[in-house]
Amino acid sequence: MSGADDDDTWVAPDVAPAADLPVHARERLTEMRKKKFFTSDLSVNEFLLVKECGFEPLGLVMGSSIYQIKPRLRELSGTRLGELESMTQALYHARELAMTRMEEEAEALGADGIVAVRLDVNLHAWGNNVAEFLAVGTAVRHKGGKPFRNKKGRPFQSDLSGQDFWTLLKSGYRPVGFVMGNCVYYVGPSTVRGTSNPTGLGAMLNTAQFANSEQVEYTHALYDARELAVERLQDEAEELEATGIVGVTFAEKQHSWRNWLAYQDGNQALRSGELIEFFVFGTAVVPMERTEAIPVPTLVIPVNS
Repeated sequence: MSGADDDDTWVAPDVAPAADLPVHARERLTEMRKKKFFTSDLSVNEFLLVKECGFEPLGLVMGSSIYQIKPRLRELSGTRLGELESMTQALYHARELAMTRMEEEAEALGADGIVAVRLDVNLHAWGNNVAEFLAVGTAVRHKGGKPFRNKKGRPFQSDLSGQDFWTLLKSGYRPVGFVMGNCVYYVGPSTVRGTSNPTGLGAMLNTAQFANSEQVEYTHALYDARELAVERLQDEAEELEATGIVGVTFAEKQHSWRNWLAYQDGNQALRSGELIEFFVFGTAVVPMERTEAIPVPTLVIPVNS
């Protein structure tokens, strides 16, 4: 798909493959493209820096997915520590749906990429373990027509701010995609303080014999969970043939799952314990051909008023 507005190959949003988009979203995108009217959540400074890089904002794009996540009884049976693969996959899929829908909106605008992407999780009161995954960013297009799409021919996605995006391009690199990895880890009820007859970590923390000592089993288990998330992050970047990832952020989320219902083959049971998700994300980048020297960084000392 070309970014040119008069390109005959462009397909309007209401008949584009992005059939997953709501009717009002398609109508909004069609009108924005027709009138060349843009919206953006960039600050004024970010807006100016993105323009200075040779990009023009096309519009605010978003995608969401409301997902109900149900742990399986089979995975919890006899488990005290370990990854819950079905939960990992469900949470990853929910985010991926939101990101894909945001990308579809950018495609409908003829964008080369999306900057200042943020991915939020909002818990709703519609039921147990129901969450909305929301992706928002500003679609942009390069005014010079340079190729900025990734190897899959899709608009790049980046969670870098306008300032960091400007600095990245000036440093001779360009973004190719927003990449992420996650791992949901279960700490069973026998290891949670406050349960009846605890025999695991909770009990040891209340025992003077184990005061001021590392619980090596748990350290290694949660370390392994983080490593799995990082490995998956790197796998995504390698699929885009990236040479590195910048702006990596690590988040630990519990999603209010201390007491929840687990399901299997029509059966359900109340479970307690900790379901911890380790979520890591960043912007995959590749080097660009440069004809000018990389600017020397300037030291700036902030002054608080």
